Amino acid sequence: MSKVVLVSSCLLGIASRYDGRDAKNEKLLESLKGFVLIPICPEQLGGLPTPRRSAEIQKSGGQAALKGASQVLNETGQDVTKQFMKGAKETFKIMRLNKADAIYLKEKSPSCGVTLIKRNGKTVRGMGVTAAYLKNKGIKIKGVR
Repeated sequence: MSKVVLVSSCLLGIASRYDGRDAKNEKLLESLKGFVLIPICPEQLGGLPTPRRSAEIQKSGGQAALKGASQVLNETGQDVTKQFMKGAKETFKIMRLNKADAIYLKEKSPSCGVTLIKRNGKTVRGMGVTAAYLKNKGIKIKGVR
């Protein structure tokens, strides 16, 4: 039986990024040959469209957003924290339903960043909302640049 893993859909070549593009990672695809790959985009799962306005976690990272100590705002100042939280929870549901072993997430994303996110347009150390939520649930998460 093949192992099941979830992968940020943009990494698989699906145009799901905020800018309507993908971030296909051939090296990752090669390394996951033989696995059952389930594409996910937490921001889409949270109800946001593609393309969509870019967003950033305002203070700290995903853990702060989960605790209500920070917000996720898009570039026009609209609060999209609720959609990011919903996307994190839906991603976790998909993991459980499919008995997935791990998840590969796109770094620098306010949802998926495992060690890197963007703040004020610059790359900083931090974790996105979905990555933080899954970490809290004990899920094996891997960041992909």
